[in-house]
Amino acid sequence: MILYYHPLSSCCWKVLIALYENGAAFEPRMLEEPGAAEEWLALWPIGKFPLLRDGDRVVAETSVIIEYLGLHHPGPFRAIPQDADAALEVRLMDRLFDHYVMTPMQNIVGDRIRPEGVARDPHGVEQAKMLLGRAYALLEARMAGRRWAAGDDFTLADCAAAPALFYADRIVPVRVGFPGLGAYLDRLEARDSFARVLREKELWWHLFPYADG
Repeated sequence: MILYYHPLSSCCWKVLIALYENGAAFEPRMLEEPGAAEEWLALWPIGKFPLLRDGDRVVAETSVIIEYLGLHHPGPFRAIPQDADAALEVRLMDRLFDHYVMTPMQNIVGDRIRPEGVARDPHGVEQAKMLLGRAYALLEARMAGRRWAAGDDFTLADCAAAPALFYADRIVPVRVGFPGLGAYLDRLEARDSFARVLREKELWWHLFPYADG
């Protein structure tokens, strides 16, 4: 398997966590490597990463990649529970973190890194920060009493939560006013798979505009 990725991408982190949880063998292809970007765009002209190539199969979109790994490269990590109702909760939490934490965080970062001469969107940034606050409150209540995002087991939902919360916390702090969510982020950062991702991003971390946040 080949994973086309960037070590600062929150979406790439989500897939890397699943790969590390399973101990799966793969070749990481960072887009800065010679020829990697061209290969990636030839395989997926939509221009979004990460992208997984497994032989002749090309798999896109983070949640789909993680479910694909569970089906075709199973290991000790079960991203989706076998119980149907538990699986629905995992998929819901995955969507909550992707759409209401990761997406507004990315919108705020995108505004910060706009090229010189391109107008910023302060209203959009404030709206995104408000959405983050509402998402934090919802997650704080929904996850009360849980060790991981959807219950007792580490799942797809936690793969989504880790990068989303880590980055969002640099912009709208999670640990201020949301003790349950803050404690959950502490557990995520201490988990071996995510701790490895965090170590691997260090060389590029200075490029993140809220690195000192």
